[in-house]
Amino acid sequence: MTSTTIHSPLILNSDRTVRQGSYRAFADAIRRGADLRIGTEFRHNEHIDPSSTSSELVREVAEFRTTYLLDDRWAAGIMTLRQPVDLPDNFGPRPSMSFFLYNQDGLQAIARPYLDGVRPSSTPGASEIEDHAQMPRYHEFNNWDKNTNAPSSNFIYDFEEFRFLVNDRWREVLAHSAEGAVERGSVAELADAFACGMPVKLGIRNLCTDLVVDENTNMNHEVFVHAGSCYYYTLRKLFITGTHPVVRVRPATPLEYMTYGWDFGWLMARSDGRVMRWLCNPYTLEFTKTERQYAIRWFVCA
Repeated sequence: MTSTTIHSPLILNSDRTVRQGSYRAFADAIRRGADLRIGTEFRHNEHIDPSSTSSELVREVAEFRTTYLLDDRWAAGIMTLRQPVDLPDNFGPRPSMSFFLYNQDGLQAIARPYLDGVRPSSTPGASEIEDHAQMPRYHEFNNWDKNTNAPSSNFIYDFEEFRFLVNDRWREVLAHSAEGAVERGSVAELADAFACGMPVKLGIRNLCTDLVVDENTNMNHEVFVHAGSCYYYTLRKLFITGTHPVVRVRPATPLEYMTYGWDFGWLMARSDGRVMRWLCNPYTLEFTKTERQYAIRWFVCA
């Protein structure tokens, strides 16, 4: 990896105005399959512990392993591997996933499926907005599913800056329809690249459509997820991968969490468009296997 492959197509000020770059440049990078990290800065006693006397500046660069391109113009990313941490010493109080979501305009969200089996005391639905008077930089817009197994909320925290960092090493080697008809590239090129040890990534078209309640609000979207183990059936010319975990969110701009509007799980995707989905209901932690056909773009990273 060279430094020239990592660049910042978008930087926002604390008030989320554009300081450098543009939304379009950021969306273009995500469309190319670029990896995403976002750099922010905050004061310890403003963001972590309001009772602390420490105003130390803390810099964070977070990985957003799943990325979204919505309506071919709006980009967002989700942290899919993060456990909550209690800086600077420990993990959070309960085992859970921290599915933080950042939109290109700085709108943020968090969904937190708990993993400890504690019985929920409420049912899913709209919840009261929390009091964050001790954190004046934190602005919560709505709150969902409090005291269930999968609370979520949408908010803005006024970080000192939002620096969108992309790794642009990826190149598309295959694009096919939902039926597996090749539109660009070839399965052979994908197979040759993976055999050389190149990482693989998928851009799956309209992966989250079944989360849409009103078809009139449906939106074209592409979800980018990293491939894990890959397999190539040499006689059938069939490429298969089991993906890294993916968080699915009802498509919208901006991308937001809401009751029954998201889930997470793993995919097994094939170059004939067939995708097996092993998805987890975050409220019950029950897994369900389903199968769909999707148009997919396949990328490799040199």
